[in-house]
Amino acid sequence: MAVRPILKMGDARLLRVARPVQAFASAALAELVQDLFDTMHDANGAGIAAPQIGVDLQVVIFGGDAVNPRYPDRPLVPRTVLCNPQITPLSADEEDGWEGCLSVPGLRGLVPRWQRIRYTGFDIEGAPIDREVDGWHARVVQHECDHLLGKLYPMRIRDFSQFGFTEVLFPEFDPAEDE
Repeated sequence: MAVRPILKMGDARLLRVARPVQAFASAALAELVQDLFDTMHDANGAGIAAPQIGVDLQVVIFGGDAVNPRYPDRPLVPRTVLCNPQITPLSADEEDGWEGCLSVPGLRGLVPRWQRIRYTGFDIEGAPIDREVDGWHARVVQHECDHLLGKLYPMRIRDFSQFGFTEVLFPEFDPAEDE
């Protein structure tokens, strides 16, 4: 389909709360999901949410079949399309981890996230999804679902001494991979 422009931090559309998907198994939803995958792959993203391309719907995608060049040391997360997600923490335990974002290019920050979560929602056809996950998988889901609430990861950072340019914090990374 198409690689779409990714909205950048400062664009007011990223701060809106997205609307639930109501038309499952539709051509419009299938086209949106394909555009999200095309855009995510083009930008080497670990995931992307519909609001990041200016679509005000509760749709996130994440994962894939290959190691992500922006996060080369992270395990694979299954390729997933998740509509109308709900996240429930499975404990109060949090873990700090470095995050970046396609809408906040060139920067990374240390972000606290729940270690273990249950997420529910629907796939593109409207079939239910119900998973319990931890670690990197849990972090990716929480990050992407935040976009549906109008939140970007810098809003979750507690210590701004742990926020900066990727090329400074992680000089071993190719800066072109983090744009």
